[in-house]
Amino acid sequence: MKAVVYQEPFSVAIGEVDRPSIQHPNDVIVRITSTAICGSDLHMYEGRTAAEPGIVFGHENMGIIEELGSGVTSLKRGDRVVMPFNVACGFCKNCMAGNTGFCLTVNPGFAGGAYGYVAMGPYSGGQAEYLRVPFADFNCLTLPSDGSHEADFVLLADIFPTGYHGCELAQVSPGESVVVYGAGPVGLMAAYSALLRGAARVFSVDRVPERLAKAEQIGAIPIDFSQGDPVAMIKEQTGGEGTDKGIDAVGYQAQVGDGSKEEPAVVLNSLIDTVRATGRLGVPGLYVPADPGGPTDEAKKGMLLVSVGRMFEKGQVIGTGQCNVKRYNRQLRDMIIAGRAEPSFVVSHELSLSDAPDAYRKFDQRIEGYTKVVLHP
Repeated sequence: MKAVVYQEPFSVAIGEVDRPSIQHPNDVIVRITSTAICGSDLHMYEGRTAAEPGIVFGHENMGIIEELGSGVTSLKRGDRVVMPFNVACGFCKNCMAGNTGFCLTVNPGFAGGAYGYVAMGPYSGGQAEYLRVPFADFNCLTLPSDGSHEADFVLLADIFPTGYHGCELAQVSPGESVVVYGAGPVGLMAAYSALLRGAARVFSVDRVPERLAKAEQIGAIPIDFSQGDPVAMIKEQTGGEGTDKGIDAVGYQAQVGDGSKEEPAVVLNSLIDTVRATGRLGVPGLYVPADPGGPTDEAKKGMLLVSVGRMFEKGQVIGTGQCNVKRYNRQLRDMIIAGRAEPSFVVSHELSLSDAPDAYRKFDQRIEGYTKVVLHP
């Protein structure tokens, strides 16, 4: 089958790989109808991880079930499904507690597994024609069979739940003010989720005009950090107090000024300064224990200069970690079906699988309005 295969930094290609097969009675094989390119894929694409050539990318996947293992009980051939990017067993201590992003079964020696991602287990990605889904009864979320909301539902694999997770980590409540650093796909979903949860004002901080325009489109207040200190701009609009809550949707490749310089801790420190005393910080943005391209020796080891003393002085609470997608995806699916949510506003391009190499290049360079790409194998 055809798949998006990593070759070297800044290069992916459409390659021929083995079509997946049933390996366990609880497996299903899904024919992929939509699969999205994620900002997390760019970390591997740019050579900022230990990903090796040959890995098939893609952890935001949905499609139609074509084959079932003999042990699958709740699904049938022809079901339309979307899968969390987390591969999870459903029965370990963490899964039973709802922490499916930290499953103890699927990736021995590590808490958590995912499709098509370095160090996240032996699971091939879904930027391909077919995908094997293990523990399918647990991992597949069924969708209406009428073909509706394709671009909305594919976002249930990762970015919509992840944005919502940022709000959950920060405990965003009705009437509050919220700052979201980063207006990429996850940042836009975090801002959107904050508004869905009833936030009174949501500030969206970025420097890319298309992203800020999308943030303003949904009712957020755009803050262009290339035009000045975002902390000062937000405090000026909050009576000097700062916001009630804050979300980091950027992660370890944070930039300052015109984007020509990386400063990995700048968003964390900006959050601490922007959020008021006793406020809460949610950090779904990705941080890693090793970054080969880090700007300092410390950053290469995942060690950042974060103003912990200032955070302690302000009595702030911080929540971190990747999203437990299954905690949210069913409810968010039902909000889409009911017309209460339409996350596909973030999708800028829907392309064929063969367009993936060019799409990766343009998405990575933030050019031609590339904010979120959905591929259709």
